[in-house]
Amino acid sequence: MLDTEQTSTNTGHTVDPAEVEKFTKMAASWWDPQGDFRPLHKLNPTRIRFLTEQIAKHFDRDLDSPLPFAGLRILDVGCGGGLVCEPLARLGADVTGVDATPANIPVAQIHAEQMGLEIDYRVATVAELVESGERFDAVLALEIIEHVNDPPAFVTDVVGARAEGGVVFMSTFNKTLRSFALGIVAAEYVLQWLPKGTHDWRRFVPPAEMFKMIEANGLRPERIKGFMFNPLLDKWMLTDDTSVSYIACFKSPIDQPPVEPEFAL
Repeated sequence: MLDTEQTSTNTGHTVDPAEVEKFTKMAASWWDPQGDFRPLHKLNPTRIRFLTEQIAKHFDRDLDSPLPFAGLRILDVGCGGGLVCEPLARLGADVTGVDATPANIPVAQIHAEQMGLEIDYRVATVAELVESGERFDAVLALEIIEHVNDPPAFVTDVVGARAEGGVVFMSTFNKTLRSFALGIVAAEYVLQWLPKGTHDWRRFVPPAEMFKMIEANGLRPERIKGFMFNPLLDKWMLTDDTSVSYIACFKSPIDQPPVEPEFAL
């Protein structure tokens, strides 16, 4: 879920030891759909839908074909227990998952082995991969940036792991009154979906700030969608309303003309 020991060769550490400790205590419950990560289990099908549609579009892959992502290298930064890695591996991708919380990686490795999946899980940071020269066709940083100390440095490292012609995905909470009310008050205190203190509203990142950091590294937003929970259907849905949380795809301007997104400031 988070890459808390993230470092940058340019700006120093973005690690937050308190965040590492917080998620270490939660690590054992990654694959419990009623546990600490229940919201991510509910959200995951919607996240995977956005990711797979955009990856397939960018690389001209047919999602109805067997193993449509065969030959693609995908990096999940802050992979946690592997909730995103496993669906992508089932589509044929060569998936690497890194997390700076050591307790998460054994959980992810054991579950992947039980599912018969080969996934390269490592206790590492994206900065370390960049420094070693590794590059990936798609780089994912989902629900992570709100947990690091230096978001601009983190974004630089995430973009740095992208291979030429590849795509980057980021998702997080918007910084609005609605995100405070729903993402913290409702989720942590009223509905108790998450342990109290999981998120800090002051760390939430508005889309405009995200785009500024991304564009400083040479990419442009291609698509952005909001996440909204439908209590009647008991599931998350993609929406044009990004006022609570959102997911975005970023590409090089030369890859495809950008789509001007609408978003809540």
